[in-house]
Amino acid sequence: MMIITTLFKNFNKKSAGAASLLLCFVLIIASLTRRPTDDRSWCVYKADPESSSYSPLSQINTENVANVTHAWTLPLKDMKSGARAGTSECNPIVVDGVMYLTSAKHWVYAVDAANGKQIWSFDPFNGAEGGGVSRGVTYWEDGDDKRILVTGGDLLFALDTRTGKPIPSFGNDGRVSMNVGLRDAPETISVIPTSPGIVFQDLIIMGAEVSELYGAQPGYIRAYHCKTGKLVWTFHTIPLPGEPGYETWPKDAYKYAGGVNDWAGMSLDIRRGMVFLALGSPSYDFYGADRKGKNLYGNSVVALDAATGRYIWHYQIVHHDLWDYDLPAPPNLVTIERQGKKWTR
Repeated sequence: MMIITTLFKNFNKKSAGAASLLLCFVLIIASLTRRPTDDRSWCVYKADPESSSYSPLSQINTENVANVTHAWTLPLKDMKSGARAGTSECNPIVVDGVMYLTSAKHWVYAVDAANGKQIWSFDPFNGAEGGGVSRGVTYWEDGDDKRILVTGGDLLFALDTRTGKPIPSFGNDGRVSMNVGLRDAPETISVIPTSPGIVFQDLIIMGAEVSELYGAQPGYIRAYHCKTGKLVWTFHTIPLPGEPGYETWPKDAYKYAGGVNDWAGMSLDIRRGMVFLALGSPSYDFYGADRKGKNLYGNSVVALDAATGRYIWHYQIVHHDLWDYDLPAPPNLVTIERQGKKWTR
């Protein structure tokens, strides 16, 4: 597959108007186009593992789109009185006729996509004030074991799709702290994933949003087992001594440099077992005297073995970034057909 990625922040991390509009549009389409063969046509964030953002549904087309009308509204009641308003960047998924989404306050909802009736909701903050950017959830199944994997704050939850309750056998009573396993002590840092992880076999591969200031954590990519919550592998986006790319930083940069994180999401080539990252800039974003060099893997597309996290290749779009030119979207994996021949590299 060929890879297409976006360089500049056409969709800013903190802006959500377009995403809110997309949510409304998806709600309408999902309710009007439910057919048995289509119930899993959008079961992954951005449509599919390749991040195509394309739906093959044809019931709504250029001839009848003008006739689309409002079908249903889901009232959200997770905003506390006097609380600061939030914005939604969620891209809902639909699995077997059920829509799963997150609100501006980061609650998780399961909704009948045909009529908008709420099936369950889950508060990841257990009554405390929620919020922060959330672009959706991840679905995983193994036979009758069906789970929604979602983050709230630094916690990764595994929820039963039938009840919305955390699954006790996952991590610590249904949750895993993603503060654990980074460079510094878990109780002194805060890592907040924003885009959903991506599933490969029994692994959920996660990026995160970290601070862009001095003292930021490195944006390590990590894979957790979907059943147990166990950390399976870690890829150091700021290389440690002896790892490829270490020579592109000052010798002690891995001890203090931060950022180089994947906040935008990932894409996956299931057949080849490869996951593709879209990484942001090193921190501090606008000053680089303490990080001389190209600073791999900042502002890079990186390909990893999805089962092990082993480095395969990278392409750095901006060397030694001083302008915060994060890669703002997952790479699109596409197959190009030219003169009857398909190009798959």
